Order: sequence, then structure tokens, then C-alpha cells
Amino acid sequence: MKRLIVNADDLGFSAGVNRGILEAHEHGIVTSASLMVDRPGAEDGGVLARRTPSLSVGLHAVLIDRDQLTVTTESCTDELERQLSRFEQLVDSRPTHIDSHHHTHRDPRIRDVFVEFADRHALPMREHTIRHRADFYGEQAIGVASLLDILGRLEHGDTELGCHPGYADGLQSRYSAPRERELETLTDPRVRERVDELGIELIGWREL
Repeated sequence: MKRLIVNADDLGFSAGVNRGILEAHEHGIVTSASLMVDRPGAEDGGVLARRTPSLSVGLHAVLIDRDQLTVTTESCTDELERQLSRFEQLVDSRPTHIDSHHHTHRDPRIRDVFVEFADRHALPMREHTIRHRADFYGEQAIGVASLLDILGRLEHGDTELGCHPGYADGLQSRYSAPRERELETLTDPRVRERVDELGIELIGWREL
């Protein structure tokens, strides 16, 4: 059996990103999202999570700024605890999983700390619990043909596919325009049809 979590990163980044993620869930194949707890749209993202129980929502830990790590090995746990506490205040529940902005959990300086934190809180973790695919990202990788190809090459078992849908709404970000193209792709009827043809079961993190 092939089971697929389609996880939208950056819930909470802005109201436009939140709106796009909700649309990709309600009209597309997104099953899960990861919340940034300190961004301008965080409170709105918390409301969205509470009102949409069909969407698995995890913690998108932010430990980087301008490509620089903002924690040390010693301070990482405290910062993760703070963000987890903030998540629980916003969503009024525990996260279904944990991952990190720009995949900082891979950084060798904090990877072991991140894994220990996830295990201690019994939080499924990106790449630690199941395999993760990050190939639906970037100008050259977004589009219906690309996503259909990814689905066609999906391995048996459980896989997470990362994505970043949203509405730019004037955001000054290097990934603003691609967010809207991702949204168009994830909600394209051909994508859902292909999922059904291939017998792929769409699940959220809570279904693991």
C-alpha cells in the first residue's frame, strides 16, 4: 500500500498563506500543515487549525534567520519548548508532528537535540519517523506534470510530500509567486484523479 501525507509548511506565515493552505486542503490533496508560531499569521493559523479538525497540524519550528542558526546546541531545547508551548496556546491541542523551517533539524549541531525533543514528547518527526520528499519545490519543480511524475514514482509504505501553497498578497519573499503556482497545482483535478488511479491513500500525520 502507498500512503501519502501532503504537508503544507508555513501555516501562520501570513493570512494569505493560511488562506491558500486551507484552500489546498478543502479543494486539493493537502492533508496536513505545519504552524510557525511567531509569524504575523500565527493567531489566524491557530483559529484555522481549531476550525479544521480534518487537517493535521504540527509545529514548524523556526530556528534560523537569514540562513543563520539562531540557537546553539545548549539553547535549542529551551527554544523548542517555548515554541511547543506557544503552539498549544494557539491551537489548544498538541501538534500532530514536528518539523523545521528550512530543514534545520538536519543541522549536525542540533540534530540529536531535535530528535531527543521529538522522542520525549512522542511527536512524529519529519525524516525521523517516515521518509520525506522535498522535490515539489522551486520554479522548475512546480506544475501538474511534475507532481504527476512524483506521484507515479511514489514508493510503497508511508511518505510525506512537502509543499508551500499560499497567496502572496504582496509578500516580499523570494518564494511568493511560486506559492500561488503550487496552490494551483495541488488543487488541479488531474492530480486528485491520478492519486485515485494509483490507489494512493491520502492521510494526515494523526493517521500514522
